[in-house]
Formats: sequence, C-alpha cells, structure tokens
Amino acid sequence: MDLRIKALSVHLLTATGAVLSMLAMLAAVEEKWSLMFLWLVVALIVDGIDGPLARRYDVTRNWPNYDGVLMDLIIDYLTYVFIPAYALFKSGLLEGWEGWLTIILIVYGSVIYFADTRMKTKDYSFAGFPGCWNMVVLVLFAIKPGEMVILLISLALTVAMFLNLKFIHPVRTERWRWLSLPMAIAWTLFAGWAAWVDFHPQSWAHWGLVVTSVYLLFAGIVQELFPKRA
Repeated sequence: MDLRIKALSVHLLTATGAVLSMLAMLAAVEEKWSLMFLWLVVALIVDGIDGPLARRYDVTRNWPNYDGVLMDLIIDYLTYVFIPAYALFKSGLLEGWEGWLTIILIVYGSVIYFADTRMKTKDYSFAGFPGCWNMVVLVLFAIKPGEMVILLISLALTVAMFLNLKFIHPVRTERWRWLSLPMAIAWTLFAGWAAWVDFHPQSWAHWGLVVTSVYLLFAGIVQELFPKRA
C-alpha cells in the first residue's frame, strides 16, 4: 500500500475518536456511566495506537493536508477532560459548590495546559500532569472515596498541571518503558473490566487500577528524584 494512503488511514483512525467521544457523551447524558467509560476506554486504545502509527508512516510528510496533532488535541480534550468532568459532576460523586469549583478548574486549567507548547519534555514525557481526567475519574468511580478526598485529588492534579513535575508517557518515555508500557496496558484492561461489571465494589479490577494508577502517576517524579546516570 502506498505510504500516502497509509498516512491518510492513520488520520482517519485518529478521527474515529470524535465518534467515540459522541457515543460516550450520549451515554453520559443518560447517566449510563459504565457504558460511557467503556467508550472512553476504546478511545484511549485508539489514542495509544495512532501515535506510533503516525510516526511510523510519517503523516506530517506523507499526508500534510491534515494536522494530526490538532485533531488529536481536539479529541483528547473531549475524551480526556470534558466528558469525564461532566460525569464527575452529574454522577453525584461531587456535588454543591465543590462540584462546581472542581469542574470549572478542570476544564479551564486543561484547555490552557493543552495549548502550552512546553507540555513535552526532552524525553517525550509530560511537563506537569497531562490532564488525563478520563483515567482519574474512572478510578474515582471505582473506589468511590469521600467528597473531600475527591475534591483534594482534583485540586492537587489541577495545580500539578502547571508545576515543574515530570509525568511519563508510557509509549514515548524510553526510560522504564519495559515496565511503563505493560502497566499502561494493564490499567486499560482493569479499567475496561471495572466498567464492564458496573464498578462492582468487590471487583478485583479495582486493586489493579489503584496499583497501576499510582505507578503511572508517580513514575516520572521518581525518575526526576533518581536521574539516569550518564
């Protein structure tokens, strides 16, 4: 197959994220939270696949008519930020002024972060929390901590978007990738199963979500504390 056709196919694959975000939003409006998260997990899988394919087929050179980065950012904002924030508020996990404050900070802070040209580090990690609210809110749905805990986690991560802290990209951050990539795949499997069983409180997937989430959240910070030897 011609490289240009392959490059175009990658763009079209990325664009399917828009359809998945619409399906997730429709489920959210009907308060079918498990179905919403299942669509978001599928969108996350697509997002994890299209990046390596885009680099492999050099979409910038072979199909420059479409801006894949811009397309990806639009879809990421919908699936990573907007829909999860809506779910956090409408589900009743966080109500009252705390809910209003949290969703406003999440959507406002994230759109500024997504537009920041300094969001990537030299090793292709993220400078600051990368706005993966789809992952955060799914874990909150699974473990259902108290409102104050949810509020503090949400506020801390919103602030962390603008701090000089490193957060790994499981695919692109080379250091510890042998562990980070399996952790990210495991998180996806745990997330899909947790949503499939409607976040049953006794599901084994919840422990897996906690363990993998802690690793993905703090691995970059640990790497900074213990820099790689020259």
